[in-house]
Amino acid sequence: MSPRMPNFHGLHIRKWYEIQEEVLATEAGRLADGDPLVKIVVAAAIQNPHAGAFAESFAEVIAASEPLGIEFGRRLLARLNGRSVQSYGKAAIVGANGEYENGNAFLTTAFANPIRDAVGGALAWVPSTGKRGGPGTEIDIPLAHKDALYVRSHYDTISVTFADAPGPDEVVIAMAVATRGRLHPRLGGLAADEISGKDGLR
Repeated sequence: MSPRMPNFHGLHIRKWYEIQEEVLATEAGRLADGDPLVKIVVAAAIQNPHAGAFAESFAEVIAASEPLGIEFGRRLLARLNGRSVQSYGKAAIVGANGEYENGNAFLTTAFANPIRDAVGGALAWVPSTGKRGGPGTEIDIPLAHKDALYVRSHYDTISVTFADAPGPDEVVIAMAVATRGRLHPRLGGLAADEISGKDGLR
């Protein structure tokens, strides 16, 4: 791996991505029951510090992921433009010279907690996924309610690709948020407006 000059708290970030969807109607054509569903993804292509080698510890990556989470939170808020967040999820795609574990190292609570703070506080785990792949690999980022995992109306996914990432020695880290649950949810269960503090799972 050819080292690249750090440009963000010891990491080398090659590129930032921002993706937005606005859902106005269901697949059957029924118009939104209220505001449209807005989904936003912020992602970064980052040089993988552990590409091509087995690492016993990811302490440096975990430490750097806290300011990374702060920057993700800042960018998400800017893109949200005053809209509130109801659900979220995170993902990693690891380039061919890395291990799946290299992506997970970026997605611990050190990364997630600043984002929780940025979106006004959150009680629930951030659902997560990851895989290894090359440029253009599609990944499905799971979404769930930020305060209670059991809110069925907010189980959702956003699928994204990054045409030029990850390179073999890179990791793409992505965070997704949504402004509401699915349009016209009909599965019952706990409703978003019924959540209490005890419902959240950290």
